Amino acid sequence: MPLTWIDSQDNVDWHELETLYRLAPLGRKSAEHLRTVFTNSRLKVFAYEHGKLVAAGRVLSDGADCAYLCDVAVMPTHQGGGLGREVVSRLVAASRGHKKIILYSVPGKEGFYRKLGFMRLLTAMAMFENQAAAIEAGHLGDG
Repeated sequence: MPLTWIDSQDNVDWHELETLYRLAPLGRKSAEHLRTVFTNSRLKVFAYEHGKLVAAGRVLSDGADCAYLCDVAVMPTHQGGGLGREVVSRLVAASRGHKKIILYSVPGKEGFYRKLGFMRLLTAMAMFENQAAAIEAGHLGDG
């Protein structure tokens, strides 16, 4: 599959990105929400196949200490073929020089990230807008 990789959001169709996140599935994030979070992210990558968006991801970063890799999404038709690995690899490479690279995984995908060199962060804590939903989804626990 011939892919075109772009690290700029200048020509992103935010509704196409909204569809990608819904189908990936990474939840329902509006086009406007995605425009905001990608605009405020230091690093981003988009993969296109024949002009159609098939994968994306972003990194929040302070430029030196901490980079937070998030929102890696791959179209279901392209999952399992290494595209997600390539998105993560490109974002990690762009984040080199930071003292730590952190990511937040969808429950059940930890093994995928472990294969890419990530380890479980034992001291992570979080607060969610909807704590009950986050607990139910497997993102939070009391342990």
